[in-house]
Amino acid sequence: MSADTLIISPNFTIKDIHKVRENNYNLTRDMSPQEKRDYYNTKGMEVHRLIQEHKNTKLTSVSPFRQVLGTL
Repeated sequence: MSADTLIISPNFTIKDIHKVRENNYNLTRDMSPQEKRDYYNTKGMEVHRLIQEHKNTKLTSVSPFRQVLGTL
C-alpha cells in the first residue's frame, strides 16, 4: 500500500489507525535512522505550518490536515 492509495474513512475508526500505521511502516522500513528523522521532521513541519495557517485564518475545515495525515 502506498501513500497514494491510503483511504481513511470519514469516521476515522481503529481500522483506519491500523492502516495509517501499516502504511507508515511500509514507507519507512528501509530508511536509515537519519532518513527517518528527516522524514518525520519534514512531516512535522508541514503539520505545524497547517496548524498555524488554521489558527491565522480561523477555518473550520480540517481537510488539509487529512491530506497530510493521509500521507504519513
